[in-house]
Amino acid sequence: MSNENFNPLELLRTKFRYPFPTLKNPHADQLQEITENQWIDGEYLWLYQNNPDLRKKYKKTKTAHIAAQWFPTASAERFRPICRLMLWTLYNDDLYEESKPDDIDDVHAQSIAILNGEISASQSTIPLASMLASLRQELLQFISQESMVRFSQMISRYFIGLKKELEYKENKFFPTVTECIALREDSICLYPFLQLTEVETGVTLPSEIHEHPVVRRLQALACHLVTFFNEVQSVMKDEATGSIYYNIVKVIQNEHHISLEEACLEDLRLHNEDLKEFVTLQASLPDFGVWHEAVVNWVHYMSMVLSGWKNISTKLDRYNKAEFPSALELKKTLEQNQIQ
Repeated sequence: MSNENFNPLELLRTKFRYPFPTLKNPHADQLQEITENQWIDGEYLWLYQNNPDLRKKYKKTKTAHIAAQWFPTASAERFRPICRLMLWTLYNDDLYEESKPDDIDDVHAQSIAILNGEISASQSTIPLASMLASLRQELLQFISQESMVRFSQMISRYFIGLKKELEYKENKFFPTVTECIALREDSICLYPFLQLTEVETGVTLPSEIHEHPVVRRLQALACHLVTFFNEVQSVMKDEATGSIYYNIVKVIQNEHHISLEEACLEDLRLHNEDLKEFVTLQASLPDFGVWHEAVVNWVHYMSMVLSGWKNISTKLDRYNKAEFPSALELKKTLEQNQIQ
């Protein structure tokens, strides 16, 4: 039951719908300029100094414009670390996409140690050390040490997911759909951003709220929803880069022996189930006492991540054309850096 005229991007535009507001941060252009001129062509130029084409691809990804949909009301100053984090997630993903699973352990450990202030960038051997050190400094202007630890735990989850992805890729082995959803919940790297809503709102919620099952479930659902959307969007890219073993659409296709179109429709069905649960939980939150309004607001911001991601990502060349960086080019950069 294959349909050669099937267009995944059309499915995203027409069938993935969110009943949430879409706002955009007015400082997007300003931070995009900083991203391109001060970071990509400045502080981090050495990463891709001899590869202007690759730098152009990173600029076209418009990381500040993605962040602007997720953090629509942050001041320019508070928005800056979020944009740096967005660029880091992209660089880190692409740098290690072709790595061996065991190579991730050291990168993982050093990244967390830098974020927690246990080692300095100069004591580290990873290429993105200075980026993480700057991120830590910038975030600590706005969040507590405790929040910083929670944030780095979420970055840790991302690395655990990334390592699992590389294991499936190395072994050319598909997980089950359930296993894949669980690993992508971590590797999609949305959890760290969800923790940083307090950078935007200025409200630090106590740990019992962060640990509350409903709040945790809402965050998990947000991660699932962005993933279900993302998998349809990047299925062609993942087929091109051999990353099919952890794309939920390809995993569904493998498990059920169905066409790509049918697998995308099953992904949409799972997406809509989780969306329904998110909307239901949002509408009937338990009473959080004095923190209730702040929790309602946090969930509201979470919902805007979902509508915002659809709004910006359907316009991005990274997914819609062959604009994603070549993994081999990145691998070369990494090897050269390790030789230093």
